[in-house]
Amino acid sequence: MRQHSSATVSASDAISSPRSRLWWGLLGVLAFSFTVPFTRVAVAGLSPLFIGSGRAVVAALLAALALVLTRQRLPHGTQWLRLAVVAAGVVVGFPLLTSLALTTASASHGAVVIALLPAATAVMAVLRTGERPGRPFWIAAALGAIVAVAFAALQGGGFGGLSWHDLLLFGAVLAAAVGYAEGGLLARELGAWQTISWALVVASPLMLALTGFAVAQQLPSATQAQWAAFGYLAVVSMFLGFFAWYRGLEIGPMAQVSQVQLVQPVFTLVWAAMLLREPVGWLTALGALAVIACAALAVRTRTRRTSTSRTSARHSSTHRSSTHRTPVSLPERQS
Repeated sequence: MRQHSSATVSASDAISSPRSRLWWGLLGVLAFSFTVPFTRVAVAGLSPLFIGSGRAVVAALLAALALVLTRQRLPHGTQWLRLAVVAAGVVVGFPLLTSLALTTASASHGAVVIALLPAATAVMAVLRTGERPGRPFWIAAALGAIVAVAFAALQGGGFGGLSWHDLLLFGAVLAAAVGYAEGGLLARELGAWQTISWALVVASPLMLALTGFAVAQQLPSATQAQWAAFGYLAVVSMFLGFFAWYRGLEIGPMAQVSQVQLVQPVFTLVWAAMLLREPVGWLTALGALAVIACAALAVRTRTRRTSTSRTSARHSSTHRSSTHRTPVSLPERQS
């Protein structure tokens, strides 16, 4: 009876989970796709340090309120250290680095470089979970990194002209990938929105200090549009968007859900053209397609390998259970 019940649950999960995890992931990606254009709007009137830290302070206030009102239990043990890793990646690293980079880089340029994020997330998930994908996965991931670097260098006038904003964007990709992978695993223990909420609380002392320093250096003064962009970054990009994104990663597998990120640079390029009137030339479009293709190949390679591994493990488990039942049934017949 237990085996039948387990099979029923597995069949139900197989029908519902693929759709739900991809829809949750797509909702998160849609929320994040406005981050680069709105950061570009905000940095025109606010300092990058204020944007990167201030948005986290606002989000931390919302997170603390949600945690208190719902009476969430405190994390324990190593969960605090893992939350610090998530905070370092998605609360501190990515917002600050992208804010600094987008003071000089265009939104469309940033979108193409950040298109490397799906493959980077898959790599971090592999390293974090200890899985062993094959050589095609690593080749595709490395090729994506090379294409992204080449694109950035060409737009900078050659490899000697690789700009600081490109290095900052690559650092932002690495930080986000670490935060996504660790946060996706931690969401299975704490919950999706609880993970980003606790991470914001953990980072709040540092971000509050940085915000105070930014205000002391330059008193914030911006237009209504720039404050509205900052508000979106704080409430949606830094908080609500992670509700959906970490929910998708929580259902998992993370590498499969991260495929949804492949549409994010496309969305961002559209928003950059519509909201900022940035020209999206053929070189930018070609660079985006090349990076997306490499990332898709890397993630799909890993997904197929994961599915194969699960099938092999299931067959191995069935074989072991059948061999264990054989010596038990023979004595019963003899008695």
